[in-house]
Amino acid sequence: MKLLIASDIHGDYQCASALAERYRESGAERLVLLGDLLYHGPRNDLPSGYAPKKVTELLNSMKEHILCVRGNCEAEVDQMVLSFPVLAEYAFIEADGVRMLATHGHKHGLDCPPPLRTGDVLLCGHTHVSAAVRFGDGNLYINPGSVSIPKEDTPKSYIIFEKGVFSFRRLDSGEEYMRA
Repeated sequence: MKLLIASDIHGDYQCASALAERYRESGAERLVLLGDLLYHGPRNDLPSGYAPKKVTELLNSMKEHILCVRGNCEAEVDQMVLSFPVLAEYAFIEADGVRMLATHGHKHGLDCPPPLRTGDVLLCGHTHVSAAVRFGDGNLYINPGSVSIPKEDTPKSYIIFEKGVFSFRRLDSGEEYMRA
């Protein structure tokens, strides 16, 4: 199963459009979103392409492709305008023999992991920093970074997961810059 994994759109329509195009080009079967879809929150600057109503319309047009977990910027009002579930705190995904627990990262992350089985992958967003870190009992922490507001000199990015490999890609070009 091929997945495109992304996080932290924060209402940036230009970045959401680029992500939708990368999803279409990739041939992925699912778009896994790790939260913070529509709003930028009080700690982030307003993204240059900020247009949450347009992001809502774009994501709703892809609703049958999206698996989403709740970010710290999601609220019940977001569920009123989005046509796919966005309020789950976590989701379990199994693909190509890899078990993944997807969550935003504001409650459970590398510093405070949820209970995991040996070899499980923890998918998180929230930090806006792409990362692949081994921890625990053969576990792997994977963070795609942010589609719209990357931090710590990381690029605007997403991940393609296929055949057990996490390929970190630049949003602007689709080029791989890291893998795990």
